[in-house]
Formats: sequence, structure tokens, C-alpha cells
Amino acid sequence: MSEVNGLVTIDEAARCRREWATEGLQVAWTNGCFDLLHRGHLATLNYARRTADALVVGLNTDSSVRRLKGDGRPIVPEAERAELLASLRTVDLVVMLDDDEPSSLLDRLRPDVYVKGADYMDRMIEMPETGVVERYGGRIVFAPLVEGISTSERIGSTRIKD
Repeated sequence: MSEVNGLVTIDEAARCRREWATEGLQVAWTNGCFDLLHRGHLATLNYARRTADALVVGLNTDSSVRRLKGDGRPIVPEAERAELLASLRTVDLVVMLDDDEPSSLLDRLRPDVYVKGADYMDRMIEMPETGVVERYGGRIVFAPLVEGISTSERIGSTRIKD
């Protein structure tokens, strides 16, 4: 296990997942940048946890966030974002995600439930990970959004000083 309690490699997460399966426990997965952790993130994490007995969170690395969100992001470095997520009681494990989407990690972990924000509902067919989750027999559920809250909107409307 890493310096941050709860931050694990995909190999360690897969081992935990196998142990949980032998105990009859359901596993959920959600992923994201979780930059400037806010109430919308907490709502998604709480929703994801309610879908299963254990929750694994894929956290986009700094380089992945830059590719997805552009220069100037993330605001909070990955080590700090990982520590914040791992400290939440709803989160069992955090795995770093360096790809732009989680297909390879989902295929390796094979969670029972894959949780995405409701903003992806209309794009489910286009998501590369949909085929992976369906192939191994998992289910995809969509967490309701908290209206008016997003990191991108906050930093777009708020000037962050050095």
C-alpha cells in the first residue's frame, strides 16, 4: 500500500476485489478528476457507495487531467486529491488513472457497478468503457447531478490567485 492510506495500485485493488467477491460483497467503481473537491463530488461518491458494499475510485493523474481539461488544470495536485478522496468514509480504495478513460482498469477490476454522472447518460453508447462493462456483465448506473456545481464553472467564474 502507498503512503496515502487507501491509495493502491490496480494490482492491489484487483486482489481486494477478489477477496470481496469471495465474501459475497458487491463492488462499485466511479472515476474522475475530483479537482477542487465539492458537494457535487460528494453526492456522486455517496450515491456510488449506496450501489454496492465497497467503492473503488479511479482518480485521473495530473497529466490525464491536463489532457482532459487543458492547461492550468488540475488546481490541486494528484497526491493531495488522492489523500482527500482516500480519507472519505464512503471510499474504500483509490486507484490512479493515467488514461483519458477507464476501460483498461475496469476490465482488470470488473466492478459489479460502474457509476457515472447523469451528464453522461445521453452519451452512454459512445463511451468506450460501456462495451467493457457490458462484456463482463457489470451494470452502469448514473448518479444525479447537483445543479449549478462544477469545478470548471467555479474556476471559470472565479479568479484564482497565485
